[in-house]
Amino acid sequence: MTDFVLVRHGETAWHADNRYAGRTDVPLTERGRKQAAALGGWAAGQHLDAVLCSPLSRARLTAEPAAAALGQPLRVDERLYEVDFGRGDGLTRAEMAELFPDELAAFLTDPVAHHLPGGEDPAAAARRGVACLTEIAGELPDGRVLVVAHSTLVRLMLCALLGIPLARYRSVFPALENGALTELRLREGQAALLRLNAPALPTDHP
Repeated sequence: MTDFVLVRHGETAWHADNRYAGRTDVPLTERGRKQAAALGGWAAGQHLDAVLCSPLSRARLTAEPAAAALGQPLRVDERLYEVDFGRGDGLTRAEMAELFPDELAAFLTDPVAHHLPGGEDPAAAARRGVACLTEIAGELPDGRVLVVAHSTLVRLMLCALLGIPLARYRSVFPALENGALTELRLREGQAALLRLNAPALPTDHP
């Protein structure tokens, strides 16, 4: 079995306005940097066999303290990019409602069948993310792996692996907290959710 500790990157400059951050490389806030440091402090007390992250700087900078604490190389994987939100990238929901109200309404009804205009098919995003985890599970069949990625991608991967319809990712997992730990176990093709949104505390045990 392989255990994955999935972490959403630290808080970014778009967090306060709740702007959709897809492929835009948004910087971490001071709070986001503190969340990255807290993750590093947690990782120092863990046995982890690998640290992976998305290429976007908000994920990479969140993962770097953990990799450094473990003495592990940071592995950057393009399959861990956030979903591309197309015309919605950088916008708030209110701004989308002004610019493309019909497409937004369809998205809110079924975000997979009607993804944001010009954006990535969430089913394709789920496949690439799951392919990354499956490959790592094959490489480290008895391992424990830290993966720092993004809210929508992680929620889609959770649904895909747990047998939940992808269209329900927003309702079943309404929020992933920045810097919090979500742990998933893969064993013989089956997935189990061990914890969700747990704080990254230095006293946590493996």
